[in-house]
Amino acid sequence: MTSALQSAHWGEHGRWFWQGHGCHWRCLGPEHGPAVLLLHGFGASSAHWRRCAPLLATRGYRVYALDLIGFGASSQPGYHSSRPVDNRLWGRQVIGFVQEVVQRPCVLMGNSLGGLTALTAALLKPELVKAVVAAPLPDPALMQPVPCRRPPASRSLQRLVVVCLLRLLPLELIVPLISRTPLLRAGLQGAYRRSVANDRELLQLIAAPARRASAARSLRAMSIGMALRPRGATAPALLGQLNGRLPLLLVWGRQDRFVPLAIGRRTAERHPWLSLHVIDQTGHCPHDETPDAFLQAVLPWLDRSLDESSPAGDEQRR
Repeated sequence: MTSALQSAHWGEHGRWFWQGHGCHWRCLGPEHGPAVLLLHGFGASSAHWRRCAPLLATRGYRVYALDLIGFGASSQPGYHSSRPVDNRLWGRQVIGFVQEVVQRPCVLMGNSLGGLTALTAALLKPELVKAVVAAPLPDPALMQPVPCRRPPASRSLQRLVVVCLLRLLPLELIVPLISRTPLLRAGLQGAYRRSVANDRELLQLIAAPARRASAARSLRAMSIGMALRPRGATAPALLGQLNGRLPLLLVWGRQDRFVPLAIGRRTAERHPWLSLHVIDQTGHCPHDETPDAFLQAVLPWLDRSLDESSPAGDEQRR
């Protein structure tokens, strides 16, 4: 394990091997502090917690962050029909990491795809998860739920169409093009309310993994995997299974253009046992855009929720 600066290179870095995959991770903070595992969003990595992780560490938390398979400096596998790359795989990866590296129950805190992964992991081994923070929780199924049952012929046709289309899509040309042109900055700007034009560190931490030779094949694998997930792996089904067994906080930027606040409000209405906190003047990445406001929402909620005598809070600042 090697030390690194507290920027996008924050924390001490390590490599962990799980089921044939090399996984990059990092940690920061007092060794015996309460454990928190940070999970990044789509296209990002553990580096994206650059502004939030040091703040958590100064508050006494032992902060871990993991590059999910396919992202950051972790393995970038290709498509195999028997080994789908989706939130079920990432959830199992997270549980394996908690068991083998963290070695104690912890709080799971995820941005976007990381939030969905945290929710998935919490249902796999709830005894290893103290609470879940999803900032925000993305899933198309939250707007249009997947039918409970589909005829086998319909499922087979969907698989054939999705796999063929994504095999034909020239991602080997598209991904390097996006990562080396202003298209990357334009895409990132959609995730932030503030301008990212001068945030070179942000652009680099997103671009670097996309420039790896295996990035395109991995994007194809995860696109197929997420498109073909069974209903039980979607956010509505996962929330239905969790049903208040663990504390769950949704954090939403009011100006989120990727996953509009209306989805968060609808989710909170359908599941009154969870909490929703809205942060003003913030887009899709509250942990990076407004880290102080993010932690002002999360830390008091954790204090309340991890105290068994205190009920989870209601939505704030709707």
